[in-house]
Amino acid sequence: MYWYKVNPLDILLLRDAKPFTPGERAWAGSIFPPNGHTLAGAIRSLLPKDQTVTLTGPLLCREQILYFPRPLGFVGKNPLLPLKWHPPDSPLKNQMLWDKTQPAPLAPLKPVSLADKKREEKRFRSWLPTEVMGKYLAQGQIEEEDWQRPDEEPEKPWVTESRPHNSIEAGTRQVKDSDGYFVENGIRLHKDWSLAIAVDRATHQQLQALPQPLSMRLGGEGHRVTLTYEPALDRQWQTLEALSEQNSKQQKTAIAYLMTPGIFERGQQGVATCRPYPWEWKLTHNNGPFISMATDRAVPISPRIRDRKRHHGSSIPGPQVFAAPPGTLYYLTHPQGLFADQDNAPKHLKQTRQLGYSQLLWVNVREV
Repeated sequence: MYWYKVNPLDILLLRDAKPFTPGERAWAGSIFPPNGHTLAGAIRSLLPKDQTVTLTGPLLCREQILYFPRPLGFVGKNPLLPLKWHPPDSPLKNQMLWDKTQPAPLAPLKPVSLADKKREEKRFRSWLPTEVMGKYLAQGQIEEEDWQRPDEEPEKPWVTESRPHNSIEAGTRQVKDSDGYFVENGIRLHKDWSLAIAVDRATHQQLQALPQPLSMRLGGEGHRVTLTYEPALDRQWQTLEALSEQNSKQQKTAIAYLMTPGIFERGQQGVATCRPYPWEWKLTHNNGPFISMATDRAVPISPRIRDRKRHHGSSIPGPQVFAAPPGTLYYLTHPQGLFADQDNAPKHLKQTRQLGYSQLLWVNVREV
């Protein structure tokens, strides 16, 4: 994969998955980072018609360094672990009861007060640089000094800007009663921060053959970004990818870190259902490897459907899906890949992986 920095030239208007029509809703929200469908559509606008694009990311980038969403399986600096992984003398393990047909509860090895958690997380990073992620993949833990956010690093690398829009009734100075007023929330990245995405070799060659510097539209209102190829990011990713692959081959307890939104969808009795972990991962009571997960609220995504035969190569809105958020951690008895990566997987599952969704990195778990 070949990594590019995506540098906004202005704010970005990246509509969230909620339907919006001026007059019916006064606020139009933005989602950030943008999802794979948005990024792939923007890149395809630069390429020959029907060009297939395979993505990795998006991530954030600052000063030639990739930044990853913080793992969600931590309370402050203390890692959460399934009760099954706690020492035999753990009081929680011996006293807590739970439904064995559900993912196992998670708890820190040492008690953590709510006050300490809030105080620590205010000064901890929400995005972790490549060096820290490399340590986490290799050692299975994040030291307190690696959590510390430098003074010059913002708590969140972007701000939300609200922009009101008025439409005036012809011949008057009055705002129209219908469709007259609404507000759009845009995203502005802080100085020195940018998005980072990776594309496959064929797409990279096509992009490099175009006049430089590359510019493309991303999101609404015609706002544009520049694309710059960054070989330094390639090397960082290759190091992390090699660590992850090495960990995935070890047949022992494992943690999978979800780097991008995870779309895990399955049709049941004619109804498409999403859940926060892969359907092919069976829980341990069903002789599967899946023990538990640390996650947050779902990320709504409005996909697009591309059908070259029925829609002449264009795309139409697809049914909304709900993805597990980046940073989700999965705890397993041993590593297991995704069905979407197998040769016999259905086409629509392979397409979600091509768009960068459900990217997993495997963590080397230390013995408790």
